[in-house]
Amino acid sequence: MAAAKEGIVKRTGKFFREVKSEMRKVTWPTKSDLTTYTIVVFVSVIIVSGFIWITDTILYKLISLVLR
Repeated sequence: MAAAKEGIVKRTGKFFREVKSEMRKVTWPTKSDLTTYTIVVFVSVIIVSGFIWITDTILYKLISLVLR
C-alpha cells in the first residue's frame, strides 16, 4: 500500500539503487574461470548434439526399414 503512494520516479530510483547494491555482492568469475566454463559448455554441446545426431540417424533407419 505504501509503495502505491510513492511516485514512479521514487520507485524507479529505489529500484536502481537496490540493483546497484546487489551487483556489488556478486562474485564475478576470473578470466581463466570464464574460459574454462566456456570450454566446458562447448564440449557439452558437442557431445549432446552428437548423441542426438546418432540417435536420430538410428531411429530414421529403423523407421525407414519398418515402413518398406
